[in-house]
Amino acid sequence: MNYKTDEFIDLSPSPASLMESLRDIGYSMQTAVADILDNSITAKASEINMRFSWNSGEPWLGIIDNGHGMSREELVAAMRFGSLSPLADRAADDLGRFGLGMKTASFSQCRHLTVFSKKAGVATCCEWDLDIISSNDNSKWLLHVLSEEECSKKKHLLELSDTYLEQAKSGTIVLWEKIDRIDRLVSTSQQEASLNSLIADTRHHLELVFHRYLAPDTGKKLKIFLNGNQLEAFDPFNSKHMTTIELPHECFECDGQKISVQPFVLPHHNKIGKEQYQLYAGKEGYVQNQGFYVYRNKRLIIKGTWFRLIKKAELTKLVRVRVDIPNTLDHLWKIDVKKSNASPPESIRTELKRIISKIECSGKRVYEQRGQRLKSAIKTPAWERRAAGDQVFYEINRKHPLVKQLVDNVGSEQAIMFSNLLKMFEGSFPVDLFFSDFASAPEKLQRPGFDEEQLGRVLEDYIEFWGLDEESTKEQISELLQVDPFSLNQGATLKLLSQKGIVQ
Repeated sequence: MNYKTDEFIDLSPSPASLMESLRDIGYSMQTAVADILDNSITAKASEINMRFSWNSGEPWLGIIDNGHGMSREELVAAMRFGSLSPLADRAADDLGRFGLGMKTASFSQCRHLTVFSKKAGVATCCEWDLDIISSNDNSKWLLHVLSEEECSKKKHLLELSDTYLEQAKSGTIVLWEKIDRIDRLVSTSQQEASLNSLIADTRHHLELVFHRYLAPDTGKKLKIFLNGNQLEAFDPFNSKHMTTIELPHECFECDGQKISVQPFVLPHHNKIGKEQYQLYAGKEGYVQNQGFYVYRNKRLIIKGTWFRLIKKAELTKLVRVRVDIPNTLDHLWKIDVKKSNASPPESIRTELKRIISKIECSGKRVYEQRGQRLKSAIKTPAWERRAAGDQVFYEINRKHPLVKQLVDNVGSEQAIMFSNLLKMFEGSFPVDLFFSDFASAPEKLQRPGFDEEQLGRVLEDYIEFWGLDEESTKEQISELLQVDPFSLNQGATLKLLSQKGIVQ
C-alpha cells in the first residue's frame, strides 16, 4: 500500500463552531470581568471605569481604562484568537497568559464584543458579532474594523467615548452587548434583579482579586469605579489589624525564580468586632477560606486551598498564607486560561508542606492557649474532660462542692436517682449540634447565664456548705471565685458577697 507523505490539508476551525465552544470553558461574570481588567492593568492604566445598564432588557457593560491604548495594528492583533503564545516571553508585570483572555472572557458573557482604543490621539474600533458569524456557514475569521461613521452610530460606545476618552490621548473601551447569560425563563424584573446581584458579586470579587493594586504597600494605587462608585480593597489577611499575627516570611527558589511566602493568623473572634469578624469569614466561612492565597504579579489567582497537603480543620481555620509567584512560572503552576486556578509542581509542594508544618501550630495555638488559660482559671469546673484511649468524654464533675453537697444530703435511693439523672444529661449532650454551631459561628455560641437572683440562691448554698462569713480569708474568697458558676460571674459574685458583708 502506498502512502502520500507530502500532502497538507487546511483544517482551519470553523469560526462559528469554535467561538460558540469557547463560550463554555468555565468563566463566570466575576472571572470574565477580572480578565478584562488584567489587560487594563498591563496597559499601565491608573483608572478603570466600569459602566453597566439593564437598558430595558438589553443589558450592556463597558470597561474603560486610561492606559496606553493600542494602534490599529496592535488592536487588530489583540482581537486575534491566540494573539500571543503562552510560551512567549512576557514583561515581568504582564498579567496576560494565553492571548485568549479578552475574547474568551467577553464571549462567555455576551455575543457582541466591541473594542475601541486610542493611542497618540488616533482611534481605532473593531468588533466581533457571534450572530453575524453564526449566520454564515462559510464565514471566515473576518474581523470588522469600523469606520468613524459606523462608530458614531453605536449609541453606547459613543456615550462612553465622549464621557471618558474625548479629551484623552490614549485609552481603551471594551464594550459587551447582547449579554445573554441571564435566565430568560423568569420575569423581566427577576432578570434585572439577577443581573444586579451578579454585578454586586463581581464588585466584591474584584475588591479581593485586585486588593494589592487598590491599596498597594508602595507605589501609586489603582482606582476602579463601578457606575461611579469607587471599589475598596479587601485584604483577606486583615493584615492591618493589631491582633493579626504575621508569622516569619520565607522565600525559596524554583527554576531560578523566587517564590515568596507570608503566613498570617487572623484575629480570634473575641479580639475583633462581630461585624468585622463576619466580614473576614466571607460567604464560605473561616474553615473553607483557610489555606494558601496564590498571587501572580500581585493579582490573586486562587484562594483558600491547602493543595491537599493537609486537611482543612477547625483549629487552623484562622491561618491564611500569601504566596507570590512571577509569571515566568506559569508553565509549572499550570495557570489556566481564566487565571482562576493553579496547581504547584512537586518541588514547590515539598517546600509548601515544610512551611505548613511550621505554621499550622501557630493557628492551633490561638485556640489551645485560650483553652489552657480558661482551664487554669477554673480549678473546680462543673464539667470535666476525660480522655480514655483515643476517645474523649465530657462529664459532670462529681467532686464539685454543690454536687457533692446534694448527694451527701439525700438518701441512698435518691443519690442513685440523682447519679442516673447526671448520666442521662451527659449521655444526651448534643455533640453534633455543638460542633456544627462552633465550627460555623463560634461567636454566636453562648452559655445560658445566671441572673443575679439565681446566682444568689446558688451562692447561699455554697456559703452554708463552706461556712463563709465576715471572717473568711482572701484565700477562701479566691478559691470560691475559681468554682463554677462563680468563676464565670466573678463581678456579680463579689457584689453579692459584699451585700452580705463577707467581703469589703
